[in-house]
Amino acid sequence: MHPSASHLAPRARHLLRTLIARHIQDGEPVGSQTLARHAGLDVSPATIRNILGDLEDLGLLSSPHTSAGRVPTAHGYRVFVDSLVKMQPPGEGELSRLRTELATGTGTQALLGSASELLSAMSHFVGVVSAPRREQFAFRHIDFVALDARRVLAILVFADNEVQNRVIEPRRGFNPGELEQVANYLNANCAGRPLAEIRARLLLELRDAQSEMEQLLAHSIELAEQAMVPPADDMVLAGQTRLMGVQDLSDLERLRELFDVFASKREILQLLERTIQAPGVRIFIGEETGVMPLESVSLVTAPYSADGQVLGVLGVIGPKRMAYDRMIPLVEATAQVLGAALGSPAGGGLSRDRA
Repeated sequence: MHPSASHLAPRARHLLRTLIARHIQDGEPVGSQTLARHAGLDVSPATIRNILGDLEDLGLLSSPHTSAGRVPTAHGYRVFVDSLVKMQPPGEGELSRLRTELATGTGTQALLGSASELLSAMSHFVGVVSAPRREQFAFRHIDFVALDARRVLAILVFADNEVQNRVIEPRRGFNPGELEQVANYLNANCAGRPLAEIRARLLLELRDAQSEMEQLLAHSIELAEQAMVPPADDMVLAGQTRLMGVQDLSDLERLRELFDVFASKREILQLLERTIQAPGVRIFIGEETGVMPLESVSLVTAPYSADGQVLGVLGVIGPKRMAYDRMIPLVEATAQVLGAALGSPAGGGLSRDRA
């Protein structure tokens, strides 16, 4: 059990905050002489050395190599982030940039890409956004095109103006007339509903159908089941190469492992999934990620929502020595602006039950 800031004496708390802020700023171990100059406390360097020794014994600081200075540990950063950091919200210029580049009316996929790029550009680290599950959006229109005797192209248009093309292979061949009939039926009876509801509705109608409707409904269920299977959840990453210039991450083997994690995406998606139901900003520092290659970085994440429904999670991946006072409010603000752009009617919005 590691100490929280509330367990520390006021002087120790102040020195820990000053040391970590200084280390974040210049990346060097911080010595007692430097702290004596910057902490604004009327105490001698010897007293400061004693307090730093106590903080090191508590596992909050460590002394690298032969340096006389100290650096924060992951636990030191955790105490700092939980109770010592003084937030610096984005300025009006940054907020204006977020609102301009995450504008209502842009397609969902484009918005996710823009949010990821913005997070990377404004943090100088990696921006990450998990994509909403497609079944949360109402579908607006569907068309089927026979590609050959066995394969059919399904073209789905969703309520947020996103278009997806999926090649499906039904159990039997369909002629163009049958495909048109099924598309007309689905568009007339299922548009405006989320994908998850449509199969249940079709099965219910098949149970109650008259014999002349049964074949059409059976065909509709077969084609809709394949066409409307949502693809695996995905995420958008931007700015991975920015980490190559970070002095704390200059170890090539570590960087290679980190890039492998970025390429597979699975571990990062699982981390983001862990935070999707937790309101507000969540921070994973080093080993708190539970993923070995991510032990040299921190993640600052927040869920984004539209119309009261959580859609996904976005965040910044950077070194443990990041400016948390800026990153936390930046991630929070980006989540709010992205949610607002996705939630308004012009932006395409989410599925809504029809009256």
